[in-house]
Amino acid sequence: MQVQVIVYADPEALGRAAGGEAADELRRVLAAKGQATLVVATGASQFATLAALVAAPGIDWSRVTAFHLDEYAGLSADHPASFRRYLRERFVDRLPTPLAAFHAIDAQTDPAGECRRLAGLVPEGAFDLALIGIGENGHLAFNDPPADFTTTEPYLVVALDEACRRQQVGEGWFRDLASVPTHAISMSVRRIMASRRIVCSVPDARKATAVKDALEGPVSPECPASILREAVNPVSMHLDTAAAGRLTARG
Repeated sequence: MQVQVIVYADPEALGRAAGGEAADELRRVLAAKGQATLVVATGASQFATLAALVAAPGIDWSRVTAFHLDEYAGLSADHPASFRRYLRERFVDRLPTPLAAFHAIDAQTDPAGECRRLAGLVPEGAFDLALIGIGENGHLAFNDPPADFTTTEPYLVVALDEACRRQQVGEGWFRDLASVPTHAISMSVRRIMASRRIVCSVPDARKATAVKDALEGPVSPECPASILREAVNPVSMHLDTAAAGRLTARG
């Protein structure tokens, strides 16, 4: 299935559209099935998308179960860069009503054991909706290149490459490279792809090369996001003009 690419003038417009699409999908799923599963991403790319989603009316969040996409291994939940803290402050605590459940990644326990615990919580079938971004190195979640496209394990312990770790410093999450953890717990590529709809938010010129490689280069573990082009279910990629700047043909 072809990825639907939409380009906006600025990150705020991108976020409003992506968050609005996510809200529409949750309303549709809840009306059809009575409950929904949602995968939630973090990082600077998700600021405007999550703000729009939590403000969207007409979603019964008490019937939505949310899953945490990835987290740094060993990082305290109160650390400024913690994704658990990010999601608590920017998503969970801002909802008008509590979620049915939020399955956060506990990064301060045994990573392999935490992966097994999380594997027991994911649905047997597809997630209804996944919100994701793309890293400067083309990663999906914390699946850095070369990503594992074959494992069926829902969550993995992964090593973070230097490009990924430098991105975290560049975005201001850590003071220097030595402060960035070297490993993380991440949802696997195949489990992300096992979603009935994927909404991908990618602002900023820093992502332009990764976007071009994902959409116009070969489908390869060297650019993990390129796997989105092999999705069997709908994928929408919301870009701002800066992120789309290197594309041969814009959506």
